[in-house]
This record gives sequence, C-alpha cells and structure tokens, in this order.
Amino acid sequence: MRRKKLAMVFTGFAVFAIIFVAGFGSAVRGLWNVLMPELFGLPRISFWQALGLLTLSWLLFGGWRGMPSRRRSWGGGHRGRWGGLTAEERERFARRMRSCGSREAAPAEGPDGFAEKPEGM
Repeated sequence: MRRKKLAMVFTGFAVFAIIFVAGFGSAVRGLWNVLMPELFGLPRISFWQALGLLTLSWLLFGGWRGMPSRRRSWGGGHRGRWGGLTAEERERFARRMRSCGSREAAPAEGPDGFAEKPEGM
C-alpha cells in the first residue's frame, strides 16, 4: 500500500515537472520569437534552444526566486548591521538614502561622514 502511494506521488511530481518545464520553455520561446527578432534583429529560436536559455539563466542568476533556499537572505545581515548603529548614524544613513536619486546634492558631512570626497577627485 505504501509503495503504491509513493509511486503515485512520484508520478504526479514527474507529470507536474514535465508540464512546468514545457510551459516555461514555450513561454521563453514565444517571448523570444515575438520580441527579439523585431527589436534587435536576432534569429528565432526553437523550443530546445529556449530550454537551454532558461537553464543558462537559471545557472547564472541563481535559480527560481520563488523557491525556498537554504542560503541566508541578504536582509538578515542588514538587519543585524542596522541594530548596531547609533541613533545618529541611523539618521545620517536615512538622510543619505532619501537624497539618493534626487537631483539635489547630498548634504555635506563632517570628517566622519560619507559625503566628503578625497582630494584629487
């Protein structure tokens, strides 16, 4: 009885994996063939090339983002650093982050601040 249930779970997982891979491969192929030849003049690709492209991007960019990972996320380390800052350092950091991306210059800081640039730059 247990073996039969295990075989059913394995079969269900295999069917799901095949549908998942076929769906994502088709989506990548379709998007590539619609966008890339028109925008950049690149050739059209086959389903198998799309799967290779999907695998390559998975290897280069770190896998499926929605899947749980055993690696510690970046947020944990930043929370620990934030807790070690004094109230003044937190305020200075928050002020600098608010000024990032704005057209106005970041406020000048003292000798211990981030805003001062070394001589010659």
